[in-house]
Amino acid sequence: MSAGAGFADGRVPGLLALFGLGSFLGTAAAGRLADRYPLRLLVAGGAVLPLGWALFGLTAGHPYAAVVLVPVQGALSFAVGSTLISQALYAAAEAPSLAGGFATAALNVGAALGPWAGGLALSHGSGYRAPLWISALLVLLAWALCGAAQAVAARGTTRRRRAAAAVTAGTPPASGAPRTPHR
Repeated sequence: MSAGAGFADGRVPGLLALFGLGSFLGTAAAGRLADRYPLRLLVAGGAVLPLGWALFGLTAGHPYAAVVLVPVQGALSFAVGSTLISQALYAAAEAPSLAGGFATAALNVGAALGPWAGGLALSHGSGYRAPLWISALLVLLAWALCGAAQAVAARGTTRRRRAAAAVTAGTPPASGAPRTPHR
């Protein structure tokens, strides 16, 4: 008997297939929605994703909850991930290959870090629900990094605007701002 949700070991491949089906459906849905509503998809999906992992952590001992949450979490994970990659491509129109490579690499770091951290928790006796809680924590960490990146980007935009205003007004830009050559 598989520990955790109470499934026989022979049922685990079926659960993995459900995750794969959910992943496929999430990617397909994101492909249709991401071009029209990317921010809504990222915010809603990104907010529900850690809640889903936490709910799964709370209900992991119930087989019916696992059957429902496995494909749902697969769908959410891949809908958010594929939308993030598409938005990176759009944001870096002059270097889409580089942006796509970095976005994919970042998701792959998470795909490696999650199982490593989950395995570490299991090896230290934290129980079979620990990887689910770690998943929720990693999504929240990704949100925090996203917020920090947004703050840095906003700060850079403010500096560029101030520098442009200073150049237009005929005064030298503040220190740290890019200088434009005189023509």
